[in-house]
Amino acid sequence: MTGYDVWMGGTTMRMKRSLTSLFMVFIIMISAAVAVSRTGFLAFGGDEADANSAHVVRVVDGDTIKVAVRGKEVTVRYIGIDTPETVDPRRPVQPFGREASERNKNLVEGKPVRLEKDVSETDRFGRLLRYVYVNDDMVNATLVREGFAHAVSFPPDVRYQDLFRQLEREAREAKRGLWGQ
Repeated sequence: MTGYDVWMGGTTMRMKRSLTSLFMVFIIMISAAVAVSRTGFLAFGGDEADANSAHVVRVVDGDTIKVAVRGKEVTVRYIGIDTPETVDPRRPVQPFGREASERNKNLVEGKPVRLEKDVSETDRFGRLLRYVYVNDDMVNATLVREGFAHAVSFPPDVRYQDLFRQLEREAREAKRGLWGQ
């Protein structure tokens, strides 16, 4: 024991316990941050597989849906694609927008889906950014392949950009959807 320890009485032991508690809180916070960065679903709790499963409640337009995940409704924006606008109050309905929305409805409405995260969690509007699957079929890719969507890239979410560009090129050449007008 040093002279300082004697002078402070039992304070040194309390300080050590406080530092240990603080360290444990720090470790828990780091663990939570890692969980969020890996799954993007800490807010929903539970395991990753459960958090990536959702049920489509409503189709907003050709590239946006509302899903239920563990009883919470969230908006999901498809990554890597863009469809003509139908619900933007600042713009008129764009050509082929209704058709893209209708095709999206046919693909996902009322169905269970699997959500795949790329890098970003949400966009500037707070929508989850995801690749959306019905069974093993990626809806994002289907919409581009069939000519209902353009391939777009917004780094850092570019995992499938080469695939989407190739599918768009094929849709253009075959004059499918948007490209057949």
